[in-house]
Amino acid sequence: MAMNVVKATVKGQILIPASLRRKYKIERGTPLRVYGRKNHIVLEPVVRDPVEEGRGMLKTKGRILKSLIEDRKREAKQ
Repeated sequence: MAMNVVKATVKGQILIPASLRRKYKIERGTPLRVYGRKNHIVLEPVVRDPVEEGRGMLKTKGRILKSLIEDRKREAKQ
């Protein structure tokens, strides 16, 4: 992993490298959660809509949904 070194301005502002902004989809106005963990400062994009952000993550092509529907139909018959 390439490491970037940035400098803070007088106001404490930093510039997040473009490669990281693209990777984590950080655009102008993107809310970031900032907190300290041990001896690190962590910047983390706030997930706007967890369902929308996770959409397509599993790549199941609908198999899980079909299986769930079949299970519910079997349960309804019992």
